[in-house]
Amino acid sequence: MDFKITEMLKEDWKQVEAVYLEGIKTRIATFQTETPTWVEWNKNHMSSCRLVVKYGNHILGWCALSPMSSRCVYRGVAEISIYISEKYRGHGIGTLLLNELIAESEKCGIWTLQSNVIKENVQSRKLHEKCGFREVGIREKVAKMDNTKWMDVVILERRSKIIGVD
Repeated sequence: MDFKITEMLKEDWKQVEAVYLEGIKTRIATFQTETPTWVEWNKNHMSSCRLVVKYGNHILGWCALSPMSSRCVYRGVAEISIYISEKYRGHGIGTLLLNELIAESEKCGIWTLQSNVIKENVQSRKLHEKCGFREVGIREKVAKMDNTKWMDVVILERRSKIIGVD
């Protein structure tokens, strides 16, 4: 397949939302139980570093960054969201997308990327590690899935080798 990675546009939201919903349904990709509106999602994510991977006009996956904090000292630290459509997982799309996000984030002055991955999401953890992330901690029993089962979250981090190295 010939994939193309492009900037996410508002017009992409319907397909982005569908991929996000697939992730929600796995019960190991996010603690979200439903997708937000475009307005809510847009407000909570940085305006840069929003990418989609397409085959033709069909979106196979997406990624975006959220600020880690509103405090100015953390302006170069961002949290990753990355979702790949269920039928395209395991084909290298996540690796392509995450590596492109890393490159774009560095162009925007981001020195640290972090990802909070539900412990059971082994595929996501392996993807992050493949792209240079390291495990920096585990938040034990940080949230309850469906208000019944305590879940641990693995904190993964990637420090840029070209931004913030002084």
